[in-house]
Amino acid sequence: MNKKPRCKKCGCAHVVKAGKINGNQRYKCNECGCQFQPNRRKGKPESAKRLAVLLYLCGLSMRTISKIVKTDIHAVYRWIRKFAEENYEKPEPKSDAVIVELNEMRHFIKDKKTNSGYGRLIAAIPINLSTGSVEGATMLHFQNFTNA
Repeated sequence: MNKKPRCKKCGCAHVVKAGKINGNQRYKCNECGCQFQPNRRKGKPESAKRLAVLLYLCGLSMRTISKIVKTDIHAVYRWIRKFAEENYEKPEPKSDAVIVELNEMRHFIKDKKTNSGYGRLIAAIPINLSTGSVEGATMLHFQNFTNA
């Protein structure tokens, strides 16, 4: 004997059959009009989410992970971000260092040495890769850099 399910929205037992979608029975609530499928599963299983996070920690790209897990790349991003928020604490900077973007560099230098281009090319190699801090970093200046 098959029991009719209760409405997902209001919990009412007055539901009627309302067709099938992909072989799954669909129901409609007579009280609130909500249509639902009681056997429909939403989302991926927890094991697939953990696999995606593990693969990301091993160095795979999110696009590759989404192909392996057979899901949307945005879902993979949300799983990884949720894992990081639950398990890691964002490190605080150790000093009062000012973060300067490369396109803002000339405002801080105030005196441009060349008439064209962006001046000297600078590469900063951070000492602490986990925080990205360049305090005490090795600064490389490439003078007379040309592609010729």
